[in-house]
Amino acid sequence: MVALLEPKDGGLICKPGGFAIDPWEPAELALITHAHADHARPGSQQYIAADSCVPLLRKRLGEDIDIKGVPFGEPLTFGDTTVSFHPAGHVLGSAQIRVEHQGEVWVFTGDFKRDNDPTAEAFELVPCNTLITEATFALPIYKWESGHAVAQQIFQWWQAMKAEGRPAVLFAYSLGKAQRVLAELMHFTDESVYLHGAVANMTDVYRRQGVPMLPTHPIDLDDKSKDYAGQLIIAPPGASGSAWMRRFKNASTGFCSGWMRVRGNRRRRGYDRGFVLSDHADWPALLKTVEQCGAQQVLTTHGRGDTFVKFLKEQGYVAEELSTRFAGEADVDTGSESRGSA
Repeated sequence: MVALLEPKDGGLICKPGGFAIDPWEPAELALITHAHADHARPGSQQYIAADSCVPLLRKRLGEDIDIKGVPFGEPLTFGDTTVSFHPAGHVLGSAQIRVEHQGEVWVFTGDFKRDNDPTAEAFELVPCNTLITEATFALPIYKWESGHAVAQQIFQWWQAMKAEGRPAVLFAYSLGKAQRVLAELMHFTDESVYLHGAVANMTDVYRRQGVPMLPTHPIDLDDKSKDYAGQLIIAPPGASGSAWMRRFKNASTGFCSGWMRVRGNRRRRGYDRGFVLSDHADWPALLKTVEQCGAQQVLTTHGRGDTFVKFLKEQGYVAEELSTRFAGEADVDTGSESRGSA
C-alpha cells in the first residue's frame, strides 16, 4: 500500500496534496488538527483548521497568522487530493483530517475522544482504508468514568475543603480540560471559580464561542489580602510548586488527568487528590474506533503504540507504529496529555 501520509523531517507530509498535518517545522501549508502546542506550532506560511479552532489558534500563535477556517465536512481540493475536517471530540475545534487520493482514504485522528464533553464537538466516525490514530492511553488499564461522575467527585472535594475553610486548587490543562471541568460542574452548582491567568485566557475564548460554563474570576495578582478559603481555583500544572501558590494558605491540591488512573501517580507528584478525567480515547474507545472505521491498515502515533500494534496484529490487522520526531517525549507545557509527564 502506497503511503499517502508520511512522517518526514518537517512533519506528517502529504506529497500528492502539497501540505503537512500538524507540522513540527514551518511549512508552506499546515493543516492543524487542534490548538494544543504539540500539534500547532508557529512559523508556517498558511494554516487551515476547523472554524471553531481558529480563535484558539490565533490566541496561541498570534492574531496576525495567515489562517483559514473551514466548516466540518466541507471538501477541499489540494493538488490531487480531497481533504475534509471532521470532529475529533478532543477539545473545542479539534478535528480528524480525512485525505482521499485516487479512491484511497486515509484518516488522521489527531488527539480524540468519544466520551460526552459539553465543551467540544462530538466525535464523528470517519470510514477509511488507513487509520492513523493516537495511542496516548493504549493500555487495557485505561477506562474512563463519565465526565459527570468525575465532576461530582471534584465538587464533593471542593465542598469538603469549604467546610474546612481551605482553598481547593485544581491543576488542569489550560486548554480543554479546565473548560470541561467548568462546564461539567454546572450540574452541581452555580458558584464562581477563580482562574490562573493562563486558564482565564483560554476560558475567555471558549465563552466568546458560546460555551456555557460556571462564572469565573481571574486571580488578582495585586490583591495580597484576598482570602481564598473555601474557593475552587483552577491552574495549569506548571503552577504547582511555584511562587504563585503561596497566596493560597493551607490549600488542598488536586490534579485532573487520565494519568491519575495509574496508582501512585498522584502520590509521586505530591497532589492530595487525583481525578481521572481525560481528553483522549481510552482503551475500549480506541478498539471501537478501529473496528468501526473499517480500516485495513492502522498506524499509531503518540503514547503506547507498541502494545496497541501488537494487539491489533493478533486481531488480524495490518498495523505498525508511525515514528515521529516528538512521539513519547515529555512536555508539560503543551496543554495536552499527549506527551504530558504528569
